[in-house]
Amino acid sequence: MDFGRLLVIAIGAVFINNFILARFLGTCPYVGVSKKLDDAIGMGLAVIFVMTMASLVTWLSYTYFLDPATNIFSAATPVDLTFLRTIVFILVIAALVQLVEMVILKVSPNLYRALGIYLPLITTNCAVLGVSVLNIDQQLNLAETVVQGFAGGVGFTMALIIMAGLRERYEVSEIPTPLKGLPITFITAGIMAMAFLGFSGLSI
Repeated sequence: MDFGRLLVIAIGAVFINNFILARFLGTCPYVGVSKKLDDAIGMGLAVIFVMTMASLVTWLSYTYFLDPATNIFSAATPVDLTFLRTIVFILVIAALVQLVEMVILKVSPNLYRALGIYLPLITTNCAVLGVSVLNIDQQLNLAETVVQGFAGGVGFTMALIIMAGLRERYEVSEIPTPLKGLPITFITAGIMAMAFLGFSGLSI
């Protein structure tokens, strides 16, 4: 196992190709759940789990059931089921989100209520689906897939926590009335995205 390669993938997913600030995926929960730091941390942990497990399960599903070169149905005649990729990936993600919902509801009902509609929306979060598709398109092996999924979730959580911290500061700051609420949030998101462009100069 090439640990250097895994480290490169992890750094790239967290900083250089951050799913929110560089790829602009998953911006709905990024804006909707970043009002309070506690809620942002809870959502971030849920996304890390779902991204990691979705990357693992979707890679296995694609490799052993959809890819005509390696699936279990192609022992005699190649069977190409890759056209089912998006449907299968969404079903896998939906099942994982249901699991996360049940766990959060059991462990922390307050967090479950705070996350509200954004928790089930992880099912259609384009960042989760995006990392699953990228793993296949970049032809990563199983270890690289899991690392990219986990690191992508960490990068997502980092951006969410930074934004939540800033928005909590805005609550006690003097901000011009026209900029209060979403306007200052979008401006901040744009500045954060530009700041993260500095990492694009790294040779990864």
